[in-house]
Amino acid sequence: MALPFKTTAEINIPKDPFERIIGQERAVKFAKIAAKQKRNLLLVGPPGTGKSLIAKAMASILAKPRFQISVFPNEKRPERPVLKIETREEIDEKEEKEFGKLLHPFEVPPDIAEELGYRCRRCYELSAPSIEFCPACGAKKQPEPLLDVFGVKARGRKSIEWNGLVYEAYDETRIRVLSKEEAKRVRENGVLPKKKVLVPLNRQTFVQAVGASEAELLGDVEHDPYGGHPELGIPPYLRVVPGAIHEAHEGLLFIDELSSLSKDLQKSLLTAMQEKKFPIVGRSPGSTGAMVKVEDVPCDFILVGALNMNDLGSILPALRNRIKGDGYEVLMEVFMEDNEKNRQKIAQFVAQEIVFDGRIPHAKREAVEEIIAYAKRVAKSVDGAVGLTLRLRTLSGVVRLAGDIAVEENSKFIEKEHVKNAIENAKSIEEQISEKYSSSYRAGMADYGAEEKEQSGIE
Repeated sequence: MALPFKTTAEINIPKDPFERIIGQERAVKFAKIAAKQKRNLLLVGPPGTGKSLIAKAMASILAKPRFQISVFPNEKRPERPVLKIETREEIDEKEEKEFGKLLHPFEVPPDIAEELGYRCRRCYELSAPSIEFCPACGAKKQPEPLLDVFGVKARGRKSIEWNGLVYEAYDETRIRVLSKEEAKRVRENGVLPKKKVLVPLNRQTFVQAVGASEAELLGDVEHDPYGGHPELGIPPYLRVVPGAIHEAHEGLLFIDELSSLSKDLQKSLLTAMQEKKFPIVGRSPGSTGAMVKVEDVPCDFILVGALNMNDLGSILPALRNRIKGDGYEVLMEVFMEDNEKNRQKIAQFVAQEIVFDGRIPHAKREAVEEIIAYAKRVAKSVDGAVGLTLRLRTLSGVVRLAGDIAVEENSKFIEKEHVKNAIENAKSIEEQISEKYSSSYRAGMADYGAEEKEQSGIE
């Protein structure tokens, strides 16, 4: 039976993020329960089967955070900033607005948000300026900072003057805009914020740890080449940087490739899950930040971990027991039955990818049918199954390449021939090497110019 549409533009994209997840009914069932009951979840399966989509869908139904976490200066012991947990009612906006106006990063010009470290230059996602790499695409958000006269990376509160106004990074979620007169007063009077907001009240409930370095996961205290000098340096409380475990407080922490965490990091993660609080300390022994410590920073989160089947043995037994004892383990599906209902799900997936990409045209029915035929071949060749593959990242690559080809040809829609062309050219580098050289050995020899003398004419 033919698919009930002419182009994917006619397909409605579900508003419920759970309904956008294709072919993972069992995983979705447990994900909904885990979000409602505040349980942990371990998703096991190959890449591209929807693990991160499930985590984001879970976060979308969590309640809004109720608390804001801030640090204040400690006059008696500056290296021990004072921690304070504030509710919405306790936050005094008047004090924060004494100078200038506070705006969210999306309210200022995009170039300003990028320069201040709130906006990714590659994918345009917003995140805290203290996060060096974009949580969405993993790209480095800013170029390397300049070196000061001592050869140390210069850090501090960055400001930009543009169109008669001064924009400066105020905290993790807001940018302060001042007139030139107000900026001059701030510089002359040495006005510093009376606190630093580590985890803002209005924040996303989904936090992803990319790479999961020690500082990224557990927090850090930045180095100050002037040692926190009251006139030249940056006070210790302004150099405290929360980790992903703290930013996920009252929300969800998603760690892809959980097995890539070192044993020590897994132990620290386990401690944070058990105690629901974890200190922030300087992670570099030679840094002035190593002397600073903030005790008992809250980190009550839902953990969603993802990994491949072959990596299960890399998880510490104690961490896995903690996840399983207070949550669920789910094996992801890699294919689904080939029937009319599931074919329409693949069509929905194609429509979703086109809409979310935003740079390629919609696909005609014949093009989608070609993608479905390819999904059948992948299920057979990779998993030895009769059905439709759920390794959807493979299909996603084909959809985007076909769309790019259509754009290049100034085509109004993605046609069947565009999909065929994309499938032919979307082969992995291993497949391309196998087709061209027959074996990896011959390919390696070709790197040294030793490929088939007879053909080259060299004796």
